[in-house]
Amino acid sequence: MSTGAPEPQGRFRRLRLIVITDSDLAAPRGVVAVVGQVLRAGAPAVQLRDKGLPPRQLLPLARRLRDDTRGAGALFFVNDRLDLALAAGADGVHLGPEDLPVAAARRIAPPGFLVGYSADDAAAARGAVAAGADYIGCGPVFTTGTKADAGAAIGLGRLGEVARSVDVPVVGIGGVTVRNSLQVFAAGAAGCAVVSAVMGARNPERAVRDLLRAGTEAPG
Repeated sequence: MSTGAPEPQGRFRRLRLIVITDSDLAAPRGVVAVVGQVLRAGAPAVQLRDKGLPPRQLLPLARRLRDDTRGAGALFFVNDRLDLALAAGADGVHLGPEDLPVAAARRIAPPGFLVGYSADDAAAARGAVAAGADYIGCGPVFTTGTKADAGAAIGLGRLGEVARSVDVPVVGIGGVTVRNSLQVFAAGAAGCAVVSAVMGARNPERAVRDLLRAGTEAPG
């Protein structure tokens, strides 16, 4: 079980769709502009991910997105960097195997702060939850070119194994589109995390609405 503060179920329902930023895919519109569109469409959660910007430039962007997501009633996460997440007043951070350990992040984070962790197998997911993770990002479910070090697709079967192994929400990530998102939910995931399906879409608002509709149609 997570050792974080108890969270209202409504917050976890907002993990049904997490839009992850990508400045290259957003170009030439800009991350702030595209996030504004997805928030208008009702995106319930946004995660800032930018491996290229130094912290001095990333913090103002994080603070701007924090303001925009707060105004829209959406959750805001920062990828990898707990320090930036806390400095920006984010709702949470998403960590991976190369980042600060979940247990250490939990000791530093304030009550109610959400800690997500990337795990592609049941043992790693259980370990993260025991250390205090509030949710698991699992993937890549499908083949993806968005993240260079994502590795081979794990498939829907493995996603289902991870989802059944823990009692916190599991969010499927990697190659998720409107067309295959229903399969992700059917495998047992509580939500989907998308990058190119929204950030690279010609019409990000419509993409978000279509993904939210798919999530509503999914069982559970």
